Amino acid sequence: MNAVQARFAEIWKHRLSYLFIAPFLVCFLLFIAIPVAMAIGLSFFSFNALSKPTFIGWDNYLSILTNDRIFLQYALPNTFKFAVIVGPAGYFLSFVLAWFIHQIPKAVRDYYTLAMYTPSLTAGIAMSVVWIVFFSGDRVGYLNDILLSLGWISAPQLWLNDPRYFMNIMIFISVWSSMGVGFLAMLAGLQTVNTELYEAGKIDGVSNRLQEIIYITIPSIKPQMLFGAVMAVVGTLKAGQIGSMLALATGQQVTPLYSGHLITNHIDDFAMIRFELGYAAALSVLLLLIVYAASRAAFRLFGTKGDE
Repeated sequence: MNAVQARFAEIWKHRLSYLFIAPFLVCFLLFIAIPVAMAIGLSFFSFNALSKPTFIGWDNYLSILTNDRIFLQYALPNTFKFAVIVGPAGYFLSFVLAWFIHQIPKAVRDYYTLAMYTPSLTAGIAMSVVWIVFFSGDRVGYLNDILLSLGWISAPQLWLNDPRYFMNIMIFISVWSSMGVGFLAMLAGLQTVNTELYEAGKIDGVSNRLQEIIYITIPSIKPQMLFGAVMAVVGTLKAGQIGSMLALATGQQVTPLYSGHLITNHIDDFAMIRFELGYAAALSVLLLLIVYAASRAAFRLFGTKGDE
């Protein structure tokens, strides 16, 4: 029996196991593997969704990295700024809030968990409706009304029209809604930590809560911490909907002076407005590489040797 026959024999031996993973495998192929492969292939073509695709090789990538001023000057730096602030801030708050909720009695723990998790379930459009009222540029806007009543400003501010504030508003809203599945994973992990470890830690010299968190809690929930880190990376790098919705609320197609223009917004611009699908595919591939690199960094930070 040659190697190929041995391999098929091994697969047939475990055919029932493959049957159980088949639904996930089919979904993975249809919605992840095949679309990614098609995007990579399309990125080497010029295609406007109407005429026949034209092979142009690396021209799309060269244009992005040399001629696309909006991408180089706004989309790329804005995305990194957004991700560097929202990702770690949301991740840190997820752990802190999960830890605090874990300390409260079980009878009310679920209510606090629901209150923290609910904003992450809200669609970007619904969130923008709420926050548009809060940052409205007239006197009835909640923020303007509060600041005017305190005497901190003398006239209403056009928060959503001012590029100085737009990115900060996006960051604030995104951090507020970042308590997603990573937060739930950390909370679930905290509930599985063996309490005997804390007793053993006290014997070994662990004398306060901070030391317990550093030396016992975090090492015990490393898989959940890794999952939360990866979700934070992916979530922040693919964000962009909230900025578009806030801009549309002020009657603009793009954020003020591209102050909140992220890579995903750039992809939507070329794919949905300009119909330059090959160029948009190349942008998507670059974003995929950035997400992969950031995810690998998260694996190195929180993963074990087996995770690598």
